[in-house]
Amino acid sequence: MAAFAQSAPCWVDVQLSDLEAGKRFYGELFGWTFRAGEGPRADALSDGKLVAALAAKRDGRMPTEWGVYFATDDIAASVARIRAAGGQMITDPVRAGDAGVLAQAADPGGAVFGLWQADGREGFEKQNEPGSFCWTEVYTREKERVDAFYEEVFGFLPTDLAESGAVGGPGTDESRVDFRMWSLAGTEPGPDTAVGGRSVITDAFPAVMPSYFLTYFTVADCDGSAATVERLGGRISAPPFDIPYGRMAVLQDDQGAVFAVLQEPVA
Repeated sequence: MAAFAQSAPCWVDVQLSDLEAGKRFYGELFGWTFRAGEGPRADALSDGKLVAALAAKRDGRMPTEWGVYFATDDIAASVARIRAAGGQMITDPVRAGDAGVLAQAADPGGAVFGLWQADGREGFEKQNEPGSFCWTEVYTREKERVDAFYEEVFGFLPTDLAESGAVGGPGTDESRVDFRMWSLAGTEPGPDTAVGGRSVITDAFPAVMPSYFLTYFTVADCDGSAATVERLGGRISAPPFDIPYGRMAVLQDDQGAVFAVLQEPVA
């Protein structure tokens, strides 16, 4: 049985201009250690378990950003669904050594995400614990088209949280956020089974701001993590604030890649 259910987020990586600087930044922030990956990449480990990868940009025009990958057991079929649903392929399926096959696509609003068909590497070896991935959400202006797209391509089951404003990105007024959570097919949809979500880019943001995925990492201390980011030369995009699922902040590393951290509430 595969380690990840069909359509579950299974991997994240970040494209950086300076790989060694990235290792120093995330090593101190999350306590990650690193080992050489395939090509100009470094695998990030937390407690000896794979949690992410850092990659050196091959082209300076590439964006400096975190990317998320969704698991698929048939990448060709997933690509066909993406095209049929109005998405576009950025990178057609390509083999990553003996680890698996990857592809990158854009949804109808332009947000980029990846597909991963595992072979030798399933994906995360640790998640939902300090120093590892816990959540992803897409920010878009094309709500209706994007909702239909992800439900058709990945079979996501929606739960709307327009009133509660469960999560939010930079500058979000959480009391008014239009947010949809995604649960995997075969589960009972709701916050307890959600693996990701969709938020809306409002008119409060510049019109040139593109759609994007925001990657979250669990931390033991949200405020401490935000302070560490500033000390390491990064920026705080949204200062720590409380949400129904803990305390979060939206941050930028010292090269401009945006991510979020979440401190889960004490049981």
